[in-house]
Amino acid sequence: MKILAIYNLKGGVGKTAAAVNLAYLASLAGQRTLLWDLDPQGAASWYLQTGNAGDTPDKSLWKNGSDVAGLIQSTAYDKLQLLPSDLHSRHLDVWLRKEDGHEVLREKLKPVATQFDLVVLDCPPSLSHLADSVFTAADLVLVPTVPTHLSLRALKSLIDYLKEQGYTRSLLKPFYSMADRRRLLHRMLIEQPPKMMKDICATVIPYSSAVERMGEHRAPLETYEAYSYAAEAYRELWKEVNAVLKRR
Repeated sequence: MKILAIYNLKGGVGKTAAAVNLAYLASLAGQRTLLWDLDPQGAASWYLQTGNAGDTPDKSLWKNGSDVAGLIQSTAYDKLQLLPSDLHSRHLDVWLRKEDGHEVLREKLKPVATQFDLVVLDCPPSLSHLADSVFTAADLVLVPTVPTHLSLRALKSLIDYLKEQGYTRSLLKPFYSMADRRRLLHRMLIEQPPKMMKDICATVIPYSSAVERMGEHRAPLETYEAYSYAAEAYRELWKEVNAVLKRR
């Protein structure tokens, strides 16, 4: 079982769209895929039209130590299942601080390790104890980065943090997201990425109304606008990411 985290210290960079679309494309390729929605906002769970585990207090993975297997929900898509957002996870950092729980995510997934080929983690935008647990668990951390200086600053902060904590730089794989080549700054940063992005994915995810309509359709992009440029870009990104995961 491989674990792919979609993470960024900064919000509003297309993280959840990437998580949902890549998880769906993995399942479409025949991989038994679990999307774990770690964000209390529950956007990935909403996109896939499932209920939140946190809606029922006696079924919190964190509060009562429920088994992961009992909380996994089916989706409308073959080979794609969901561990939905849990509202109790908004207090997760307090609990992890007490437990020193860098291994908690990997430990939680052990009971279902043989049931899935890939687990995709949709992570909230924070540098926290939960983030440390994500970095410890993941085989690859995919970092959607808008081609702007503010977004690049967030990536630099993440790279510096991982170095300070002793994580390997190869754990991170940034890619440009929500890119608009009509904007001079976007085009310049895409054509000449800074040195810290030397290992950036070749695929650029465009800013696209087709992606925005995921909220209207509550579905992965591939299911309703497969011939769009954005859908093609996600397919190419999945090929890149899958190739990296296979080498690990």
